[in-house]
Amino acid sequence: MNADNMISIARAEALFVSPVSVSDQLTRQQVTALVGRAVRTYHGVRGCAAEFAAAYAEHPDIAPSRMRWARSVIDTLYPVRVRAGATAMHDLAA
Repeated sequence: MNADNMISIARAEALFVSPVSVSDQLTRQQVTALVGRAVRTYHGVRGCAAEFAAAYAEHPDIAPSRMRWARSVIDTLYPVRVRAGATAMHDLAA
């Protein structure tokens, strides 16, 4: 997993634990603010990841759909660039 993917995952976890509704139409500026606020609230990226994991344990019925939403928002607003020279599907997914 490359650094861009790790950053995307961290952003998605932070957005997941933010108080925003999945029905809100968010701009990149709003998402940046929400992610920053979540990171501060939960004392860093690891805190967001821990809160995310707890949410999955407490709400396994709704957590997957919220994470799919968070990943979709992050992937749309912060597209990951493909590395130069990536030739195999494995390279593109890395």
